[in-house]
Amino acid sequence: MSGKTIVRPYGDTTGDGMVQVSFTLPVPYDKRAEGAALQLAAKMGLDPAMLVHAKQMGDGFTFFVVYGRVSHLVDLSRVEVVERDFPLLSAKEVNALVRSRLRRKLSVVGACIGTDAHTVGIDAILNVKGIAGEKGLEYYRELSVTNLGAQVSVPDLVEAARAARADAVLVSQVVTQRDAHLHNTREMSAAFREALPAARRPLLVVGGPRFDEKMAGELGVDRIFGRGTTPGEVASYLVHKLITERAAA
Repeated sequence: MSGKTIVRPYGDTTGDGMVQVSFTLPVPYDKRAEGAALQLAAKMGLDPAMLVHAKQMGDGFTFFVVYGRVSHLVDLSRVEVVERDFPLLSAKEVNALVRSRLRRKLSVVGACIGTDAHTVGIDAILNVKGIAGEKGLEYYRELSVTNLGAQVSVPDLVEAARAARADAVLVSQVVTQRDAHLHNTREMSAAFREALPAARRPLLVVGGPRFDEKMAGELGVDRIFGRGTTPGEVASYLVHKLITERAAA
């Protein structure tokens, strides 16, 4: 890594260590609540801490925004991330590889599982309209896409994947209360392991804003995509894992 590896947060001036944090406390809004917020900020290492926003959120809860200085440093040389380990392909290149190497349409099944009713993520990846001007996987001529929508049970997802002879299953999880996204993902991966032998098991891919991309192995899936993922990245990954990588094995 070139350049400096030790950095501090930036607020008003370079390296001043200023950060802004937000949180909710289970107390009604008053002066005592403001004091409690500043006490918490001080225990978090903000010194000095300034309360810049406070608002009652229903009965007995107050939302706070606090601004202050921290003394902590960030060592960029020790940051661990999941780097993209496959080439980013255009839709034309993806279609060409599927047509020439797979010689049939690549089957993809997507859903939001459990009680998660937030389809924005899965729709952004699958629907033709896509996201930010990039078309979703339904636009790819050589991909056969089945979008099951929201609140799909794990057994129903397994059966749908079996019926579609899915090469890949894409699951989006937005709801994270009590780690629901982690529990649902583990349940899903276990169900596929139990229902299908390894040779017939589809590629399992999950995505959502609160996932740690390094947890794929722990959760029993092949890949985790975080926020900001585009349909092109997902399509390129599927082709890399299901066609390019297998051909080289």
